[in-house]
Amino acid sequence: MQSGEEEGEIAIYETDSGAFEVRVEAETVWLTQAQMSELFQRDQSVISRHISSVFREGELEEATNMQKMHIASSDKPVTEFSLDVIISVGYRVKSQQGVRFRQWANHILKEHLTRGYTINRQRFEENARELEAALQLVRKAATAPALDAQSGQGLVEILSHYTRTFLWLQRYDEGLLQAPPGQAGGDLPTATEAMAALEGLKAELMERAEATELFARPRGDGLASILGNLDQTVFGEPAYPSIEAKAAHLLYFVVKDHPFADGNKRSGAFLFVDFLHRNGRLLNDAGQPVVNDAGLAALTLLVAESAADQKETLIHLIMNMLAKETP
Repeated sequence: MQSGEEEGEIAIYETDSGAFEVRVEAETVWLTQAQMSELFQRDQSVISRHISSVFREGELEEATNMQKMHIASSDKPVTEFSLDVIISVGYRVKSQQGVRFRQWANHILKEHLTRGYTINRQRFEENARELEAALQLVRKAATAPALDAQSGQGLVEILSHYTRTFLWLQRYDEGLLQAPPGQAGGDLPTATEAMAALEGLKAELMERAEATELFARPRGDGLASILGNLDQTVFGEPAYPSIEAKAAHLLYFVVKDHPFADGNKRSGAFLFVDFLHRNGRLLNDAGQPVVNDAGLAALTLLVAESAADQKETLIHLIMNMLAKETP
């Protein structure tokens, strides 16, 4: 016997005396004793006795044909029974309504399964296209002149991670590169705070002769505009509602919009990590970095090498890498 929250689709079954709602879920339909009493025009005590006989005599298994559902309109769980139980009770009470209901239910289930198959096929095809787009990004980045051994290792890691993710999620019929639910919120630095952090990085790099005075030098108010866009709302709701969404777009916008005279890729990667640190998301639940140095270098390279029409694929790629795994 199963127990859960109210879910599934609702269909309306019409009888000569009225109509009532029928829940469609798990490739069957479900009715309560009260609904069966209304359907077969028999007292609930009669329906209850026949249901007990169905299970007691071993005609059907109780565990897979009965479930308790918690519904909003009741403080107590409501017991529902599958189509097989409904048909068995209909035979026992010799009701013509049972035949009509079976025919109607089978038609509803056929429509439900056909629609589900069509949706699943479309989703799989969409996922396959998203995966191919991600692989094209990896292939293009792999031929970039800027690729070094560390970045190459990161590309392999990303490719391996998302191939496994795709195969695992497909078993659950989920979208590979669809934006994950993510963790709501995400505190962004102000432009002043971001520039102060970049100035610290710049000093370290110049001390090691790895940057010049042009590094992270602002071009107009480009950085402030990026941070402002990430913090904007649409009809009162955040345009980028999750930490994952803000982080992915922050990296993308800094690398692609070139708000600095030099060092946009390194600045974007630094601000990306800084944002994750500010929001306690640098490490996963196992205490490991959500993105290591090689992976970060590869992600930054992917962004730099991507075409404009690949933006959504890349954003979803980054968001899924940052998303907390579902148990």
